[in-house]
Amino acid sequence: MLAKDVAQKRFRPTTWREGYDTDEVDAFLDEVRATLTAAGEGRSGPRVTAEAVVATRFTPTRFRGGYDQDEVDDFLDEVVTALRQLEVG
Repeated sequence: MLAKDVAQKRFRPTTWREGYDTDEVDAFLDEVRATLTAAGEGRSGPRVTAEAVVATRFTPTRFRGGYDQDEVDDFLDEVVTALRQLEVG
């Protein structure tokens, strides 16, 4: 996974069913992107670990805009896999 994959990721919006707070998700993915950018350039920098991704919780939304929870969770699973590969190798 590359930083651009994170930057280009878009999630389906929710309104009437529960979603995740968009600002929180976007801010966290910015940190993930910075981590992947630093790793791709071979430098140290902001570091989000796989365990930090697993432990992250977002504020649920209801009756206001949010991101589809399943889509976010599925993408974060991919992020965890990518970060674990970086941590090992």
